Amino acid sequence: MSNFYEERATMIAAGDLQEFVPFGRDHCKHHPNALNLQLRQLQPASELWSSDGAAGLVGSLQEVTIHEKQKESWQLRRGGSEIGEVDYDEELYVAGNMVIWSKGSKSQALAVYKAFTVDSPVQQALWCDFIISQDKSEKAYSSAEVEKCICILQSSCINMHSIEGKDYIASLPFQVANVWPTKYGLLFERSSSSHEIPPGPPREPLPTMFSMLHPLDEITPLVCKSGSLFGSSRVQYVVDHAMKIVFLSTDPSIVMTYDTVQCLHSVWVLRRVKAEEENAVLKFSEQGGTPQNVAPSSSLTANLRSLSKGDSPVASPFQNYSSIHSQSRSTSSPSLHSRSPSISNMAALSRAHSPASGVHSFTGVQRFNLSSHHQSPRRHSISHSPDSNSNSSFLAPETEPIVPELCIDHLWTEAITNIREKNSQASKVFITSDLCGQKFLCFLVESQLQLRCVKFQESNDKTQLIFGSITNIQAKDAAPVEKIDTMLVLESSGNLVLYTGVVRVGKVFIPGLPAPSLTMSNAMPRPSTPLDSVSTPTPLSKLLGTLDEVVLLSPVPELRDSSKLHDSLYNEDCTFQQLGTYIHSIRDPVRNRVTLELSNGSMVRITLPEIATSELVQTCLQAIKFILPKEIAVQMLVKWYSVHSAPGGPSYHSEWNLFVICLMNMMGYNTDRLAWTRNFDFEGSLSPVIAPKKARPSETGSDEDWEYLLNSDYHQKVESHLLNRSLCLSPLEVSQIKDEDLSQNLSLDSSTLLFSHIPAMFFVLHLVYEELKLNTLMGEGIHSLVDLLVQLARDLKLEPYLDHYYRDYPTLVRTTGQVCTIDQGQTGFMHHPSFFTSEPPSIYQWVSSCLKGEEMPPYPYLPGICERSRLVVLSIALYILGDESSVCDESSHYLSRISLAPQKSQAEQEENRFSFRHSPSVSSLAERLVVWMANVGFTLRDLETLPFGIALPIRDAIYHCREQPAADWPEAVCLLIGRQDLSKQACEGNLPKGKSSVTQVLSSDVPSGTETEEEDDGMNDMNQEVMSLIWSEDLRVQDVRRLLQSAHPVRVNVVQYPELSDHEFIEEKENRLLQLCQRTMALPVGRGMFTLFSYHPVPTEPLPIPKLNLTGRAPPRNTTVDLNSGNIDVPPNMTSWASFHNGVAAGLKIAPASQIDSAWIVYNKPKHAELANEYAGFLMALGLNGHLTKLATLNIHDYLTKGHEMTSIGLLLGVSAAKLGTMDMSITRLLSIHIPALLPPTSTELDVPHNVQVAAVVGIGLVYQGTAHRHTAEVLLAEIGRPPGPEMEYCTDRESYSLAAGLALGMVCLGHGSNLIGMSDLNVPEQLYQYMVGGHRRFQAGMHREKHKSPSYQIKEGDTINVDVTCPGATLALAMIYLKTNNRSIADWLRAPDTMYLLDFVKPEFLLLRTLARCLILWDDILPNSKWVDSNVPQIIRENSISLSEIELPCSEDLNLETLSQAHVYIIAGACLSLGFRFAGSENLSAFNCLHKFAKDFMTYLSAPNASVTGPYNLETCLSVVLLSLAMVMAGSGNLKVLQLCRFLHMKTGGEMNYGFHLAHHMALGILFLGGGRYSLSTSNSSIAALLCALYPHFPAHSTDNRYHLQALRHLYVLAAEPRLLVPVDVDTNTPCYALLEVTYKGTQWYEQTKEELMAPTLLPELHLLKQIKVKGPRYWELLIDLSKGTQHLKSILSKDGVLYVKLRAGQLSYKDDPMGWQSLLAQTVANRNSEARAFKAVRRLGRREMSETSELWQIKLVLEFFSSRSHQERLQTHPKRGLFMNSEFLPVVKCSIDNTLDQWLQAGGDVCLHAYLSGQPWEESQLSMLACFLVYHSVPAPRHLPSVGLEGSTSFAELLFKCKQLKMPVRALLRLAPLLLGNPQPMVM
Repeated sequence: MSNFYEERATMIAAGDLQEFVPFGRDHCKHHPNALNLQLRQLQPASELWSSDGAAGLVGSLQEVTIHEKQKESWQLRRGGSEIGEVDYDEELYVAGNMVIWSKGSKSQALAVYKAFTVDSPVQQALWCDFIISQDKSEKAYSSAEVEKCICILQSSCINMHSIEGKDYIASLPFQVANVWPTKYGLLFERSSSSHEIPPGPPREPLPTMFSMLHPLDEITPLVCKSGSLFGSSRVQYVVDHAMKIVFLSTDPSIVMTYDTVQCLHSVWVLRRVKAEEENAVLKFSEQGGTPQNVAPSSSLTANLRSLSKGDSPVASPFQNYSSIHSQSRSTSSPSLHSRSPSISNMAALSRAHSPASGVHSFTGVQRFNLSSHHQSPRRHSISHSPDSNSNSSFLAPETEPIVPELCIDHLWTEAITNIREKNSQASKVFITSDLCGQKFLCFLVESQLQLRCVKFQESNDKTQLIFGSITNIQAKDAAPVEKIDTMLVLESSGNLVLYTGVVRVGKVFIPGLPAPSLTMSNAMPRPSTPLDSVSTPTPLSKLLGTLDEVVLLSPVPELRDSSKLHDSLYNEDCTFQQLGTYIHSIRDPVRNRVTLELSNGSMVRITLPEIATSELVQTCLQAIKFILPKEIAVQMLVKWYSVHSAPGGPSYHSEWNLFVICLMNMMGYNTDRLAWTRNFDFEGSLSPVIAPKKARPSETGSDEDWEYLLNSDYHQKVESHLLNRSLCLSPLEVSQIKDEDLSQNLSLDSSTLLFSHIPAMFFVLHLVYEELKLNTLMGEGIHSLVDLLVQLARDLKLEPYLDHYYRDYPTLVRTTGQVCTIDQGQTGFMHHPSFFTSEPPSIYQWVSSCLKGEEMPPYPYLPGICERSRLVVLSIALYILGDESSVCDESSHYLSRISLAPQKSQAEQEENRFSFRHSPSVSSLAERLVVWMANVGFTLRDLETLPFGIALPIRDAIYHCREQPAADWPEAVCLLIGRQDLSKQACEGNLPKGKSSVTQVLSSDVPSGTETEEEDDGMNDMNQEVMSLIWSEDLRVQDVRRLLQSAHPVRVNVVQYPELSDHEFIEEKENRLLQLCQRTMALPVGRGMFTLFSYHPVPTEPLPIPKLNLTGRAPPRNTTVDLNSGNIDVPPNMTSWASFHNGVAAGLKIAPASQIDSAWIVYNKPKHAELANEYAGFLMALGLNGHLTKLATLNIHDYLTKGHEMTSIGLLLGVSAAKLGTMDMSITRLLSIHIPALLPPTSTELDVPHNVQVAAVVGIGLVYQGTAHRHTAEVLLAEIGRPPGPEMEYCTDRESYSLAAGLALGMVCLGHGSNLIGMSDLNVPEQLYQYMVGGHRRFQAGMHREKHKSPSYQIKEGDTINVDVTCPGATLALAMIYLKTNNRSIADWLRAPDTMYLLDFVKPEFLLLRTLARCLILWDDILPNSKWVDSNVPQIIRENSISLSEIELPCSEDLNLETLSQAHVYIIAGACLSLGFRFAGSENLSAFNCLHKFAKDFMTYLSAPNASVTGPYNLETCLSVVLLSLAMVMAGSGNLKVLQLCRFLHMKTGGEMNYGFHLAHHMALGILFLGGGRYSLSTSNSSIAALLCALYPHFPAHSTDNRYHLQALRHLYVLAAEPRLLVPVDVDTNTPCYALLEVTYKGTQWYEQTKEELMAPTLLPELHLLKQIKVKGPRYWELLIDLSKGTQHLKSILSKDGVLYVKLRAGQLSYKDDPMGWQSLLAQTVANRNSEARAFKAVRRLGRREMSETSELWQIKLVLEFFSSRSHQERLQTHPKRGLFMNSEFLPVVKCSIDNTLDQWLQAGGDVCLHAYLSGQPWEESQLSMLACFLVYHSVPAPRHLPSVGLEGSTSFAELLFKCKQLKMPVRALLRLAPLLLGNPQPMVM
């Protein structure tokens, strides 16, 4: 029996046994492709077995049952997740053509993540990370962004699929034997075939290893740098076929190879090629590598090229590539081609390489197997065959050398053994580290049954790896257990053994698997070894006892004294075979999980237990490990692990007790005899494990058992139980004699492992104890730790430490206790480290001294373990002592770092360097502290677990920073100071999509019934939440929706008079409907403005485009009225432009931030031809919001070749708008095809529709906007005056073409004014002036003069310029070129004529344009008042123009009243329009009032009796212009007065109101509510240019009218819209809310710097006018956005829906809930209320004398000291306005009550106790806790300090005071102590 226990004691129990089946296998069966997999020829099962004889036998027996196992493989890796530390496996499973990637394990959710099916069988699949950085240096690798991919190797190509969804295919120019993932990319091994060596002259061999750094890079050969015998290193390609890679690791980046000829393993470092190596290799290969130097054709590069191009004839030496594999290549090539579209434009985007390197990966197939398509090899041109001796083939341009990218550099080769072991190639290699972090490279040589471990480490400068000696371990298989720094070894006997490094830990016991127990196998006779040599290994049973059998220390070979048995392996296997299953191999280690393959083919996955589960034990182990020498640390940990993980191991609670016993045993204690450890309750089951020494004398038990029971905690609990007393059970007399005899002979055994290190361990455990005091959650752990520390302190006779523990835990630390004597002789063996201090370091004491301003020694700390102590010390140093350098340099003089060896600390220093990486703006100490703490990773959670007193300075700093944080602080800092509004702002900005969609449909306007389902008016996606905040008082938004909807039939209200026949009545109704339809067709443009950028489309659904409904309903019977009845004439194509606008409006809903790709755009293409116009508009809209750049060139070409006029217009304008101002060449070509003037004169004349030409010309203007490109400007200048051609071409609608050319010219030279560099010879302004006022036509210069030789046969223009055609374009071109330049001379050209004679020469309409142009040039002169508007009217008009209200017409012969009045209104309108441009989007009040007045005036003129003189058409035009100007000024604001005007004009439908006026009015309405109030207009140059195109003041007469201005240009207003709405969102509720903003304007020439208060959500003014924006209190925390540093931050906020996160202050309500602010909590106390409460509780507990520990008292003391500290007082003086962090009345109250309590205790007999303490005599137990409180609170020094001063002999208080000076004792404490010390009994303080 005892033998069995001994065996168990050294075992490690593996937990969590599960059957393992690769998840992919199961998934494959159900995969749609599974069918063809089964049809494939399946592999014979015998190959699944290893070469074991017996296993083979079993395999053949079982072949029948497992024939369905196909060739499969899988690999597992650790799954990482961003959210928390979730630990799971990821599996990559390969079978046939399929690769399945799954995540999770049986116990956790198991799911397929991706499954791939490829065309030919998968040879290998692996994970690989590619670096996407252009910079190829080593530095770039640490920080570069990584593309995570799965690579699937097939015979002829490799597929790579990235997680983002890109997929690449790279063809392989050779057969690949193996692929390895590296840190840099992929590494390929070329498979060598048998007839590799070519006949004929010797030539340089081809490389065998290649690398590929990115799927789009070329495959390049690997360079090898090996040291030769003579020390010079040789650089060459890897060409040796004998060299095989057996292992490759990414970190460290090393490769292990095996040389099949020499049978040796080598290790190489894998790195980037250095420039000199690259040159060496390229030169070396160019010179011809062979000694004979036969022919230059041996150039490696050429060979490679010819090989990879596949142009070698069959006779070439490389025939085995191109012909042997040609079968597989040619069959798979079609599939490769068919896949290529999927990677069409992705390649161009993702890797900005030289075109060459990207091209190869696509032309892969053609490049590699040309030869396989030719019957006869000699068809190739001879010069290209590498055989030919001519050099021509190498001079061909394509043979530029392949530059190598990676290099392997030799590090280590194993020693050559005497006997060459054939096939000793390592079958498994891994890197493992032992418990102390030493690393080993282990490789398993299966033929020798050996695991060879090589220790390696980094050199001090971290540049290279140094390899040590080899240790051999007998093993059949092995695998690393990374999480617990060990490895599992499967011995040939079938035992699983755990090793750490090369130290054996113990066997692994697997519950549920029979252990191959030694007793049974030993009984079998072995033929080859005599039985007497069979000795079982020394049992490690006495593990807990003294280390007298020093088994653990012996090196491994001796440990295995049974290793002689392993010679006869076959027999041994036989013995186990008969016993049943045994473990066959180990595979797939992940963290602490590993799979065991059993001999019967099944697999189980086991989990090895962790080193420690409780945090306390982990921390203590870490600290001890840190301080012990490595070898001893490993042994200590091994011993602990084997105890902890024994079968049936401890639960969480008893782990600490187990640890204490284990540790004390190792220190030499006899824990059985020590009272407090003896009573540990181990939950019964573990006695054999804990005390294996006691052999069990009998089964009946002994007296000792009874004693054990009586001394147990349980017994004491029962004794004190009430039931016990009521039953009158008398307490048993426990034999006290036992205890006494125990205490006599307790001594320590000095021969144990850790005996000499006790002081060092005691000290680090003390530091751990101090560290735990800083975590309020670790209270239980501190109690446990104090017991151990007190025992050690007693035995080491460290009084100061005992006193320290007593003051912390008075009730736990009894004054007397068991002492274990340490012989004086043995104390010499104890190693007292240099860092050991006789005074106990106390973190509370240290902080307290700092607060009082006393000097303190540096505080000792353990790097990596006592991080809190370090944080607290440094933050106090920074904030209280004001030493800024404390956090910058690592070697702070406030901390003394404890270290064993000096070099270790330096490495640690590198690790922990927390300097400011980027230092955000920091002005005060508080800010500095907060930023530093966030940098170090300190969070609010940590702050909450710090004790209150310690955390107070940090909280104080946070409180100071919270008021006005800087805008550029990183997210972590904002979270720390409790400004989640800022941190959330930093990470994202879009309004929560889900929320807005729920509240989208306004409840009030959903009509009842089913109507809503059928018809969508296109305005459902507006963000109602925000709009209801902006316009909260009324329903104006619903009104706008009603006015702009075009999806419902209109009401046709016609009264039937008696004299009308029914037929006539129907006609009447239809005519009325036709009138109303003019309005309906004009609505979409306005709707597009209203819904601008309000919607994120679903990529799987087409965009819903609302119907354009042109039917009507006639009351009272609601009969349908339709235009298609044939009763009246309807103009043809009437709706074509209306549908175009409808498409644009729908497309403009899409926000620029949406995810849209080329496929989705094409997917929206309608099936019906009649919807083509809408789709054309949709394309234009996509261009305006920037999405058209994603449309593939192929598709653009497709659309244009269809020849659909609208589509071409939409596409050309869209593409140009998307490429605004980029001078993009491909777009320029696209546009030029449509503009005859930009084509060479000899080119074929294309028949391009006129409107498409107009669109293309404007497109050119957009693409070249602001570039002043000379050629473009020259052509456009000529085009303004393009004469009509001889036939009918260029004759119709010439005005719009000329205007377009003028607008385009203006855009190209936008704002350049007189600085048109290189254009002075063109005389642009003079030429434009001539176009404007007329004159003699210039001779056409340039290439196109041929075309214009013969004049037009249709139109007689003669030699003069037709001003009616050219004037508008020229006028606007001048306006745009000289925009805002205030150039008076040009402006004077544009002045309205001031004589009647000259007025007759100008069309009144053109006066509007001239006035507008003049005002735009004199930008700064525009003033927002009617006086300025009138000042533009020339005197003659002002004096003689009729005021429209007069009845009488003044009669005058020489004055043409009609001309005068028309000129008057147009000039006024022009001035108003310029006012609109100048104040666009500014909501300027005076501009609004001025324009509103003129709008009202024009309304009255219209109804005036003599309106006919001016002409109603002219007045309507002017009214529309003024209305548009008004809307521009109030853009996005939804102003009510403007809305009323628009609504009034909406209702006017008869008379002069044509399509154009409706268009203007509804555009005004749209601009007024631009983007639902989120957008406004900008006044930048490019915006003004866009608005000039969109608002050109000549409106179409009917819906198909494009004569003067192309309708599509009306939508260019989008280019002038910019998001300016700021929406405060409450960060806690995530809903929009109101907040008060203070906006500061920069000073300008018109006004000083001013501040204005706005209630957000509100439209901001243009950003360039602002200095700063501030969220004002008192409701919300203040927030400052400073625009003087740049507007980028604010722009990004506005572009993401304008979301500005704000945070309500405590006790405040939002403006919505509490408009007047009367309900907020006025009394605001401490920021952290519960801390006060905690302090109060402590005071109360002290009053009740219930303090069992003094930490709470310490906290109160620290709080009081903080508020009286000097640094705090200084801060109060500098910021007197800042509120106190705590209530000022609170502190004195606390202080008083504590003083009272303690003084009362002193009077009630406490003084006696105190005196006893100070004189070192024993005192009574009941006073323990109060005494400790008194000592802590009054900082009374320990008794050992008092005698040194000689206080006892003092006679007077003064003397006492003087002597105590050096003790740093506060006076108030001294006043209380004086009576005791001076000997008079009454204390002096009452």
